[in-house]
Amino acid sequence: MSRTGFDNEKYLSMQSEHIRRRMEQFGGKLYMEFGGKLFDDYHASRVLPGFEPDSKLKMLLKLKEQAEIVIAVGAGAIDSNKRRGDIGITYDMEVLRLIDLFRSVGLYVGSVVITRYDGQKSVDGFVNRLESLGVKVYKHYPIAGYPSNVPLIVSENGYGKNDYVETSHSLIVVTAPGPGSGKMAVCLSQLYQDNRRGIKAGYAKFETFPIWNIPLKHPVNLAYEAATADLNDVNMIDPFHMEAYGKVTVNYNRDVEIFPVLRAMFQQIYGSCPYKSPTDMGVNMAGNCIYDDFAVSEAARQEILRRYYKALCEKKKGMEKDGEISKLEILLNQAELTLDDRAVARAARKREEECGEPAAAIELPDGKIITGRNKDLLGAASAMLLNALKVLAGIPDDVYLLAADVIRPVQELKINYLGNRNPRLHTNEVLVALSVSAADDPNARKAMDCLPMLQNCDAHCSVMLSPVDTDIFRRLRINMTCEPRYQDSKRIFYR
Repeated sequence: MSRTGFDNEKYLSMQSEHIRRRMEQFGGKLYMEFGGKLFDDYHASRVLPGFEPDSKLKMLLKLKEQAEIVIAVGAGAIDSNKRRGDIGITYDMEVLRLIDLFRSVGLYVGSVVITRYDGQKSVDGFVNRLESLGVKVYKHYPIAGYPSNVPLIVSENGYGKNDYVETSHSLIVVTAPGPGSGKMAVCLSQLYQDNRRGIKAGYAKFETFPIWNIPLKHPVNLAYEAATADLNDVNMIDPFHMEAYGKVTVNYNRDVEIFPVLRAMFQQIYGSCPYKSPTDMGVNMAGNCIYDDFAVSEAARQEILRRYYKALCEKKKGMEKDGEISKLEILLNQAELTLDDRAVARAARKREEECGEPAAAIELPDGKIITGRNKDLLGAASAMLLNALKVLAGIPDDVYLLAADVIRPVQELKINYLGNRNPRLHTNEVLVALSVSAADDPNARKAMDCLPMLQNCDAHCSVMLSPVDTDIFRRLRINMTCEPRYQDSKRIFYR
């Protein structure tokens, strides 16, 4: 049964106030590295139940008059067509989407910074497109020995050779389509160049995870490691904070590695560094807004399991990233988890054993688990979805939401005209058929109205789903996982 454990209103208030205090600390201009996702932060909403996916955006809107957005994106990510895993679009397209989203809520987007630019032609094409749309673009370049070669980095041949990003507001929010985009380097480069121009500026970091003031091996922090298993990020005790204050706080390897650079830069600019540790740099108040540790711990454990199932399926498709599964297995052990700890996975496997057909299961908000199996007209996930909607709408089990004469024309379209071999309806086709039926059928209308109630529900299928089904469950915000096997073991391509 789902329950919340995070106070979102308290978070919005505390977080915006803390950022204001940090701005006052430096005066002049503050560069704030904004980690994680400003929009659609579904990871945070899954592991901190009660956290709203747009919470950070709402918080930033409280500082709207002072804020200017700078978007950093790595040249390598553009050149390799890297995708944002949760919504499935490439980083360059995500930059365009972010610009539109920021503008739509009245936030000012000042520019885009291409980091680690090395003359890639694909990047040049993207730069031309941005400039044709009236977006200012700046380029930052690779620096040999980064981040350890501090004398070179903090010099004319390091940060000094980067384009200087012209800004006009007092709070410069540096964000990105995803991790590893070079946000911190953009901030530090600007500090260096502002100092050369006689401009007073400071730096702060807003990264939701890992949460610095909960234990290192807390499930929420382990879930962050699971989410970044492909990046080799490692949570660790902040050694600088321990040395300075004798207190245990949590940070991660990249911040610990870069801290000597930041400290050296501040010493060069101001003669001393205002921060004694990477933890000092942060402004994250999320840990102070957890009021039910059991609820967030259980939610985080499920996230670790979801990440593991996803990696197993990626491996089945030949897309596993080096060492990802091994690291996730270590995290499962640290969280004392087994695959049987995912209730919907147990239920789906059991249903398949009973009926001899692929099956799926979903846990409703009240804790009740509903299943579905392959039928002549519907796939397991589609049957599960309709069964769940019937339960939520109070419709008897023997009532059909979709009559056979509604489904069969869709099947004929798929097989006879669109070249599909599988006659069973995918979830997108089921939802379209249900919406059409809702015009005349009160039960179908009631079922449609219950769709929002499925948000954040956990679900599992005993076979891997097609990309179409996976995308629909993502859009419905149902946390779907799958067993790492194809429905037809003889097939090597699946859609």
